[in-house]
Amino acid sequence: MIDWIAFLTVFVSALAGTVIVVGLYALGLRLLVSAGRAPLVMPAEFTDAITVMSPKKLAREEKRAEKAARKNPLTPAQRAMARIGAYACFTGCVAAVVYGIYLIVPLFH
Repeated sequence: MIDWIAFLTVFVSALAGTVIVVGLYALGLRLLVSAGRAPLVMPAEFTDAITVMSPKKLAREEKRAEKAARKNPLTPAQRAMARIGAYACFTGCVAAVVYGIYLIVPLFH
């Protein structure tokens, strides 16, 4: 016989954990961008494959990012607080993942 209450408890806790981790990560990225530290992904080159971004397009995107950073309306103190908040969100994500691993692996109990 299936214990539906236990099944529902696991489902709700997994859903809540997922929403919390994804929400913290998204908020951390948003705060990092508002702090003026937009994550820049360098172009990837693969053997026998196309280049994701040409050097000309990369230079244009870097110039656009610098222009956007100059337009940032936040004061330096607000930028620092946004950066601290972003790092706190990322720390929360790491803590949730480590706690999940702790719960799964019986060696840690």
